[in-house]
Amino acid sequence: MHKILIVEDEETIREGLVDLLEIEGYGVDSASDGEIAMEKLKAYRPDLVILDLMLPKSSGFEVCRFIRKHWPDCFVLMLTAKNEEMSKIAGLEMGADDYVTKPFSVSELMARVKSMLRRVGQDKAPQDTLAFGDVRLDFKKYLGMKGDRILDLSAKEFQILRYLSQRRGEVVTREDLLQTIWGYSLENMPTTRTVDNQIVKLRQKLEPDAQNPTYIKSVRGVGYKFDPPGTV
Repeated sequence: MHKILIVEDEETIREGLVDLLEIEGYGVDSASDGEIAMEKLKAYRPDLVILDLMLPKSSGFEVCRFIRKHWPDCFVLMLTAKNEEMSKIAGLEMGADDYVTKPFSVSELMARVKSMLRRVGQDKAPQDTLAFGDVRLDFKKYLGMKGDRILDLSAKEFQILRYLSQRRGEVVTREDLLQTIWGYSLENMPTTRTVDNQIVKLRQKLEPDAQNPTYIKSVRGVGYKFDPPGTV
């Protein structure tokens, strides 16, 4: 069971989030200020912290710094007000993974939470190399080979391949890719053709037959699945 810590000083929001996430089957604890949050972090060790930036005693920025110093693998989802543009930027630069603007919809929040928690364990020990068919990829060096030929892959294409390989055998939605790789939120998400066009280019570079792909397969109406035989 994934564990979530909610750090929010507004009682109605905090208790509402606790109820929502417990109904969804998550382990949930909460804190009403920054000092309590840092104490609970030591004992609870959550996978995800939903963190309001404007907190009494110790700010959300201090809590975020504390998390990144001691538990860099913990995901942080910021809660910000609409007029806190600079706070969003500062929070992201400090190490938060994403943000939701108040007032937020339940569906938007849950989409962010589920997207992050799908990556628990995957981001902790990412695979540095990948081999399938006659393709060899080194994600640390950003080097790709197909047979004895160097592949001309962009940084974004390496990121897509790394993420797909971490989710090998699963169906990855276009919306998931837009949020995780491109960094779009549900509020400003572009057409999913952005993803489709990128996948077409990847297939042209990697597949033996781009018109009949065997590495990156389409799942009609949903997204893509990466599960080539013999992947190492």
